Order: sequence, then C-alpha cells, then structure tokens
Amino acid sequence: MKIKNIVTVILFLATFSFYAQDKLDEKREKIKALKVSFLTTELELTPTEAEKFWPIYNAYDDKQFELRHEKMKTYLRKLDDDNLNSISEKEAVVLLSQIESTDKELYVLRDKFMTSLKKVLPAKKILKLKRSEDDFSRKLLKQYRDKAGKN
Repeated sequence: MKIKNIVTVILFLATFSFYAQDKLDEKREKIKALKVSFLTTELELTPTEAEKFWPIYNAYDDKQFELRHEKMKTYLRKLDDDNLNSISEKEAVVLLSQIESTDKELYVLRDKFMTSLKKVLPAKKILKLKRSEDDFSRKLLKQYRDKAGKN
C-alpha cells in the first residue's frame, strides 16, 4: 500500500478520535454500509461470488480497521510534537519497532486476503476491487473535506 494511502487513512481515522466511541461506531457502520453498496455496484459480483466474497472481505476489513485504529491511534498519541520531543532514544526505538510490527501485520493480513480472494474471484475483479477501494476512499475524503469546509 502506498504511503500516501496509509497517511490518508491514518489522518482520516485520527479525526474520528475526537468523537465518542458510540459516535465512532455509528459513523463506521454508516461508512461500511456505503462502502458495501459502492463495492457491490463497482465489482458486479455474481450471487455466487458475492456469497463467497463478502465474508472474506468483511473479516479482512474488520481486522484491518482494528489494527489501524487501535494500534495506530496509540502511536499517533506518542508521536505528537510534545511527546516526540520528550521521549528517549530507547523509547523511540521501541515505538519504531511497534510501528514496524503493525506494518508487517497489515502486510501479512493483506497477503492472506489476496490469497483468499484469488480462490473466489477472477484477477480482473480483484484489480477492480483495489481500484474501487481507492475510489471510495477518495470520494469519502472529498465529502469529509467539503463538509468540513462548510462548517
């Protein structure tokens, strides 16, 4: 995954940390429903493909969210200017190691996801999925920016 996409996702998730957990859960469920609708339309899955695809995709998406939200949120708190300037080199090494470990977990998760998808979808639809996920993220970020600009 490109650094730009990772940063975008981290920034997007960080903005939600200001809301109460139930607000976050409510917003996440709303976004998830929009994403399911968007991906369903874009991928043109057959009923058989959809039946096999969605359980795999939902498990992957939930685990990815958990890794990014829970772990990265902890790292982001430690990386704000005040904390970053006051941590020791030893603490910085530990934090960097934790970030690298999470990046590896995300990579392994994505690799397993792709392996599973190859068993249920043709390569062309997997490529469409990647493009559609990126399109959805851009669209969501644009809507968020537009909404923030109006306030």
